[in-house]
This record gives sequence, structure tokens and C-alpha cells, in this order.
Amino acid sequence: MTELFPYKDSDHREDWNRFVRESVNATFLLDRNYMDYHKDRFSDCSLVLTNNNRIIGLFPANATKSDACIYSHQGLTYGGLIVGNGTTSSEVFKMLDAICAYYKNIGFKKLIYKEIPSIYHSYPSAADQYWLFRAQALLKSRSISSVVPLNTPLPFSNLRQRKIKKAACAGHIVKLNDSSLEAFWGLLTENLLKNHHTHPVHTLQEIIHLKNKFPLNIRFHSVADSNNAMLGGCVVYETKNVAHIQYIAANAKGKDSCALDLLFYELTYYYRQLNNFKYLDYGISTEDGGNVLNNGLLFQKEGFGARAICYDTYELNLQNLSESFYT
Repeated sequence: MTELFPYKDSDHREDWNRFVRESVNATFLLDRNYMDYHKDRFSDCSLVLTNNNRIIGLFPANATKSDACIYSHQGLTYGGLIVGNGTTSSEVFKMLDAICAYYKNIGFKKLIYKEIPSIYHSYPSAADQYWLFRAQALLKSRSISSVVPLNTPLPFSNLRQRKIKKAACAGHIVKLNDSSLEAFWGLLTENLLKNHHTHPVHTLQEIIHLKNKFPLNIRFHSVADSNNAMLGGCVVYETKNVAHIQYIAANAKGKDSCALDLLFYELTYYYRQLNNFKYLDYGISTEDGGNVLNNGLLFQKEGFGARAICYDTYELNLQNLSESFYT
């Protein structure tokens, strides 16, 4: 019999993290050691689903009382139902039915569901998409991200190849797994303030904390000139299948000398050699939930052979949802 429990850190933390590591569709972003770096900003309303005292699913979520809404998850790139190997579609449907019934019964009116893109799955796990369709969930946002399949990458465009050659001829040096994260963070923060009037999602202290918690998952790669002065770099989140470029920045000299083009050329080769990675994800090129497209940024990423996938977010009215609609 399937049972559902509100997440309690003292009871569930170790088992939660173990299930995340062994699941077919979760990444380390859904590990409690990552989620909890900003737990003071969100009211946790996560759920643990069991059968015969064995965890069969997790639902990372936070709640906002003002609009009676559940988010999965407001503070993360994605959320949704986390399942283990061998979970059937009918089991997914039943778990999502139970989850929504629980939230509805305690007074919540809607659910915002950030779907985990399929490139992050280690085995097909899209039953939640069908469930959302049958539940008449609305597509709330769709962001376009640019991805390179590392086993069969397209060649770089002629423009990108010329820029790579320019950077190489200038004597630029790519430093994989660099330790100069603090210097990069100053550059990143300066660029975001100047160009977009915003800050990185993470503070320097937060990203250092997370990198220390996940040294095998969070990497910093940089590019320097012939005098060893940093020109730019990127922070990469490494999951089971995907190397995701989380942050990118270059200074004025780095931009003029095409330093990032050389860095991305080297990163594509580097991650191709590591056989566990299937995709290099350059990240989204949209704002405002996908309503604003940065065509220049998309053009640049596609010059590296990347092509589009979507990061989708759904909104579900819990008040109109039947107890078991799929049967």
C-alpha cells in the first residue's frame, strides 16, 4: 500500500539523498545538501512516498501561503516527481494523484510543476508529462536551452572556428578544473550588474559552500592569456548524463580576443572524452518564462553545434482535479 508523508529532516534526510542518487530522473540539485543552502527563503512542503516502508518516490516542493500554491520547486531549476528504476507509468499516475489529493485536502489551490528535462534522465521517465496532460495542466512557461549531443556533435560554425583560431593564436590557455573561482565571481558579478542590473543567483559564499559539498559535481573552468591573467570562465554543473554550463563570464579583453570560444571548444572535447557524459547543455537563452528570446545568445550557442530543448513549467488547478482521472 502506498503511503505519503511530509518530509521531516530528522527522519528522512539520509534516505532522501540516497534515493536521489539512485533515481532515474533526479540530479544533485535535488539532494538535501544542495536544496537546503537557501532553505531560509522557502517554506518546505516536500513529500516522501513509500510502499511497505520502502521509498518509491519523492516530491520536492515549497509552499506559498499568500496564494495557496505549491511549487516544485520555486528555488530550483526543476522539480517534480522523483522515481526509482523500474517505476511503471501507472505507479507514477497513482503517486501524482495521491500528491495532489494531499495538497488539495490541506487547502492548497494550485501546483506549479517544473519538469525535469529528459536529457537528465538515466532511463526514460516521462509518465508525469502524460499525467499533466490528462490533468489539464497549463503550460505556464517554456524556456529554450541549447544542447550538444556529445556522441554525435555537429561541427562548429565557420564564424566560431575563426574565433577559436584567433584566441589560440593569441596564446590563450584553457585551465580545466581551475581553483580561481573567487576572482571569476567578481568578474561575473560586475558583468551582470553592468549589463543586466542583476546579480548571480548564488552569492560567492553560497557557491563556495555548494562546491565544497559537491566537489565532483560543481567545476570551474577558465581561460587565461599568455601572462596567466584570467580572461573569463564558466561554472559547470556535472550530473549523471549532462555537463550544464551554469555561469559564463569574460572581461573586455577576453571578449575582444574570443577567449570563451576557445574555452567552449576545449570543453566540448574534454566532456566527449569522459564517456559518462551524453550532453553539454549551454543553458537557456530566454527571459520572462520564455516570452523574451535573446536571439544573439541563441545564435552564439548554436554556432557551437548546440540545438534546442525546452525547460517546461506547468500550472495545475488542484480544485478542479478529480481523485483518479486517468483510469
